[in-house]
Amino acid sequence: MTNQIKKLETIFYGATFDDFLLRPQHSMVWTRKEVDLTMPLTKSISINMPIIGANMDTVTREKMMNTLSLEGCFGFIDRNCSIEDEAARVKYVKTQHSFVIENPIVLYKKVTIREAKSVIKKKGVSGILLEDEPGKRVLAGILSHRDVLRSDEKDSHLVQEFMTPFKELVTAKPGISIGEAEKIMFRNRIEKLPLIDKKRRIKGLITMKDLRLAKQKPYSNKDKKGRLLAGAAIGASGDFMDRAEALIRAGADCLLMDVAHADSDVIKKAFKNFKSKFKGIPIVCGNVATGGGAKFLMELGADAIKVGVGPGRGCRTRLEVGAGVPQMQAIREAYLVTNGKIPIIADGGVKNDKDIFVAIAAGASTVMLGSMLSGTDESPGFITDDPVTKQRIKIYRGMTSPEAMADNSTLDNLEEALSTPQEGQSVKVPYVGSVVGVINRISGHLRSAVSYAGEKSLYDAHKKIAQNPEDFLIRLSLASQKESFDR
Repeated sequence: MTNQIKKLETIFYGATFDDFLLRPQHSMVWTRKEVDLTMPLTKSISINMPIIGANMDTVTREKMMNTLSLEGCFGFIDRNCSIEDEAARVKYVKTQHSFVIENPIVLYKKVTIREAKSVIKKKGVSGILLEDEPGKRVLAGILSHRDVLRSDEKDSHLVQEFMTPFKELVTAKPGISIGEAEKIMFRNRIEKLPLIDKKRRIKGLITMKDLRLAKQKPYSNKDKKGRLLAGAAIGASGDFMDRAEALIRAGADCLLMDVAHADSDVIKKAFKNFKSKFKGIPIVCGNVATGGGAKFLMELGADAIKVGVGPGRGCRTRLEVGAGVPQMQAIREAYLVTNGKIPIIADGGVKNDKDIFVAIAAGASTVMLGSMLSGTDESPGFITDDPVTKQRIKIYRGMTSPEAMADNSTLDNLEEALSTPQEGQSVKVPYVGSVVGVINRISGHLRSAVSYAGEKSLYDAHKKIAQNPEDFLIRLSLASQKESFDR
């Protein structure tokens, strides 16, 4: 036995989520709304709620990533696509809800109304900045939604005939605070505030829509420039370095080097190559399921470790290969080796909201969700009716399922991909509406759990219980499992 297995508490041997209950403690909170759910994602990034969307093509793409960050959570956009597509998805998130749009769309004032309408429709904006000369980005005016309505049936005319000219615009200097920008826009009753330098060159744009969103979602996860945080996945072979470079250029705040078995020489070589070129970019590594694997990744220099081999609904590794560790034991082994020095992402096996708190109590910092998020409006895929149950459903699939393998293959290697033994599967999940509802439900249950733990923040509950779990967690018998969970 290795050292970390010797230190493993008896209650965690062979244990998973349904094996535990939390012993209620004296509560210190007046209202559960005041409970803080902030937890570390990596050594340098914290998020306002410990939920991470799985890097799967039926879970986290741009729509899900955008909403998760808005709601204080996080996610990793999947890599089951071209480098260009994954980078474009990151860029989409980084440009959606920033306080300042750093590189707003700009058109030459002498393009036609038809061309301007096409760009407005394609980009999904309500108006557009115009420049005096092509490529110079010297502000000439704005073509607003109202101006577009005035130009109806005059698509061949130039936008300069209908734009609001510079002399009638209200502008501001770069670096303006969100509070001052709000005052200017309210005072002048404007929806857009261009930011320009002394030479009238366009340096940014602030919209009332983004100001309102910033006030409505103060708990959103944002970078120093006020843009939503975005994560993305890479592999450990093939084009992974090119993919990493493209994702970083697109604005990714954190990357995930994700392979099925990360306690390997493949990861060791890939990680060293990554760190030699991309310094200062937080990188999560996974997956591992043992203390030895966690120690290996920590010593490599990973900024967080993803733990879990085979517990997920879309994974058949334990069925087909017989490899894995029960998830609570795996989390605990990783925590005992890392001793809280590096965040742990518990990946897989969560079926109920209470599993999230139990994972964090054992030592995880955050929890990655797949199937629980896959039946939402924001997940990729279509809503269909189950022909048998008539229930509305979506499809959730593991990334080594035959369908996912086929989608990530070219015609040249399709036969090879499909002939490789798969360790994933596709399953039907109920359609549940917006992921916002799921997040709100989970956040409420986590706050209640923190109250039962006798703390005011999830982080304090995590630190207290993870240090002495036998004082706070009860290992259940079969009879007590039935008493607790059979309803």
